[in-house]
Amino acid sequence: MHHRPPGPPGPARRSLLRGMAGAGALLALPGLGGCGAGRRTDPDLVTMASNRANPAQREAVAESVGLFEAASGRTVEINTFDSTSFQESLNNYLQGTPDDVIAWFAGYRMRFFAERGLISDVTPVWERHFQGAFTDQVRSLCTADDGRQYMVPDSTAPWAVFYRRSLFEERGYEVPATREEFVELCERMRADGLEPLASGIREGWPAMGMFDHLNLRINGPEYHLELLNGDHSWDTPEVRSVFGAWAELLPHHQPDPLGRGINEAQTALVRREAGMMLCGLFITHVFPEGEDREDLDCFPFPEFDPEIGADAVEAPIDGFMVSGDPRNAEGSHELLGHLGSLEAQELYTAIDPQALPIHQDADTSGFTGLDARVSDMINAAGALTQYMDRDTRPDFASVVMIPALQRFLRQPDDLADLTASIQRQKVSIFGR
Repeated sequence: MHHRPPGPPGPARRSLLRGMAGAGALLALPGLGGCGAGRRTDPDLVTMASNRANPAQREAVAESVGLFEAASGRTVEINTFDSTSFQESLNNYLQGTPDDVIAWFAGYRMRFFAERGLISDVTPVWERHFQGAFTDQVRSLCTADDGRQYMVPDSTAPWAVFYRRSLFEERGYEVPATREEFVELCERMRADGLEPLASGIREGWPAMGMFDHLNLRINGPEYHLELLNGDHSWDTPEVRSVFGAWAELLPHHQPDPLGRGINEAQTALVRREAGMMLCGLFITHVFPEGEDREDLDCFPFPEFDPEIGADAVEAPIDGFMVSGDPRNAEGSHELLGHLGSLEAQELYTAIDPQALPIHQDADTSGFTGLDARVSDMINAAGALTQYMDRDTRPDFASVVMIPALQRFLRQPDDLADLTASIQRQKVSIFGR
């Protein structure tokens, strides 16, 4: 991707291991609320909770933090947690004794905590360090309803339809731009003995990606975000049209998606058993570095309605927040100023293959072809969305939508009862 700069001195490695429950292990959830407790008297220590748990992410965080430690003279203790468990427990964690700095997601999931006073206003960090550094869209995704910023962004891992370039070239496949071309390609792949669309939904959340993209293409980004914000009923023809379009595509998916994990589905693409996969850029982690990863390419999810187009992009933006009552507020703000900087973003994204920098001055000359393609999609986007579980209330996403989407995959013909059930539960959560 980028040319990888020389690593900073040793403190990054030491702080990473110091923040973990033994080398190679993740901290257990029972200790989540007590990280960093009792250290308010140390002005040179900043603690960080990180959900960036795979090896490349942990290395990238450690290198970036090490650069900060070397420049500032401060020490950063990194406590790394399993991403899924951390996401499900963050609300309780923030109400306990959280670390000073928390890795998290932009958009609704950040605003949810800002509105409850569980994270701190970091507008002064933006005013000091980031004037003109990010687009207005990115800034708005880091802004709460009070007009203040509560997160500093550092990277994104957008979604697209991924495929092997060599497979398309060998079979004479062309990238589809419309619904009709997409279905025709799926039918051709099926005739050629391929599973057209790799699909692994065992974890539940991956199903959200297909609903999001179909809703964005059929009803548009404004309606999509309003729906996830609780402003529309789910028991409507608009929502049923999304599930109906999905039902038409189901025969082109790998069978039994609920019995397959997302990594298994990604591996089918690596092995040329499947022709395409709707996924995030994190798919790069399962493609071996070298020729295999260089063979990976992508295209935007196709257009379903010419009047709506296909320029809305799911580009989940990751970044860092400060807890509501940090032990070291000054050190936390300094660390956020570093983590959002051009230098830190280019260092981080050079190590983590799933991440792209979002700083407007980022050097793209070292981008791979895939990075450049995804970056162009973001730059040309008419709207950026985050992902269903980031664009709506966490309780609605996990308690209502994951079971509902799993039910749909088991019973795709029962749409009226499905959407009525979602709406009843939505009212009980949103109050409208």
